[in-house]
Amino acid sequence: MYRKFMTKKTSLTLACATGLAFTAGAAPSASETSEDEPESVVLTGIIRDFNEKSEENGHPDFENRPESGFGHYVGNVGLQLNAEGKPVFTGNGRKLKRDYKDASGNQICWALYDPDLGDSEGRLAVYDQGGINSSATFESWFNDVLGVNMSRTLDLELERQSDGSYVFDSNEAQWCKDVGGFFPIENQLFGNSAVSGNAPNRNFHFTFELQTEFTYDEAGAQVFTFRGDDDVWVFINDELVIDVGGVHNAITQSISLDRLGLEDGEIYRLAFFFAERHRTQSNFRIQTNLKLETVNLPTVTAAYD
Repeated sequence: MYRKFMTKKTSLTLACATGLAFTAGAAPSASETSEDEPESVVLTGIIRDFNEKSEENGHPDFENRPESGFGHYVGNVGLQLNAEGKPVFTGNGRKLKRDYKDASGNQICWALYDPDLGDSEGRLAVYDQGGINSSATFESWFNDVLGVNMSRTLDLELERQSDGSYVFDSNEAQWCKDVGGFFPIENQLFGNSAVSGNAPNRNFHFTFELQTEFTYDEAGAQVFTFRGDDDVWVFINDELVIDVGGVHNAITQSISLDRLGLEDGEIYRLAFFFAERHRTQSNFRIQTNLKLETVNLPTVTAAYD
C-alpha cells in the first residue's frame, strides 16, 4: 500500500508499514537479553570536515540559511540509496510544520505515514531545499573530495542500558560534556570555525556516516531512535526510514522495524547520515536495541595526517 503527495517537481511516495515507535529518552521494548551481551558496542564511521561558505574554499551548504528560514525540511533526499550506498539529493523538499506521529504519539518519518495504523498526519508547508544548493554541492557531503573536505574515522561507543538497548548521548558522553556538545573533531582537520557572535569556538561544520548491519528479530520489538541536529537521514534495507533534514534545533524521530515488512532472521543494512551545518549547538543521541555491527567502512581518501 502506498500514499502520495505532490511536490512542484514530482511526487513523493509514502511507503507504509506496521508497528509502533518509542518516545525519545524512553526505553524501547526489548526481548530478554542474555548476560553475555556486551556492555557497550563500538561503531566506526567516517567524519568529514568542511569550511563554512564565508571562508576561502568554503562549502556553500554550511552556514547556509534555508530560504524559508531555519527549520525541519523533508523530502530533499530520495527514498532509496544509490548504487554506492549514499543518499541522493532531489531538491523536492518541503518545510514540515506539524510532525507525522504514530498511534502512541511518537514522531515518525513522513515516508512511513499510514492512517490504517492510527498514525497522525503531519502538515507540509512551502517547498524548500533546506539550505542545500544543489545535487553537485550535496555530492561532497558523504564522499571524500580533495580540497573540499577532509576525513578521518570516528568511533562511537553505545552503552548498554538496563532494558538491553544501547545508547550514545552527547549529553552524557564525557568527551562531549568536556566541549559542550557533539564536537568530535575539535581543532582537527580544517580546525575550528571562526568565532561569530556568541557562538563558542568549536568545529561546527562536518558530516558523519555510519554503515552498519543487523539481524532482524521479529519477536524483538526492534527500534532505532535518533535525536539531534542538524540533518539526519537513516536508511534500512536501502529505504528511507528517518528524515530530519534542514537546519534546526534537536529533533527526534523513531522507527519501529515491525513497520518495514522485513524477514525474520535475515541480515539487513542500516545506513546513517548526519550533518552539522550551523554554529550555536550540536546534539547527537542514538538509542536502539538492534545489535549493530560496522560494515563496509568507506575508504578515507582525504585523511588528515
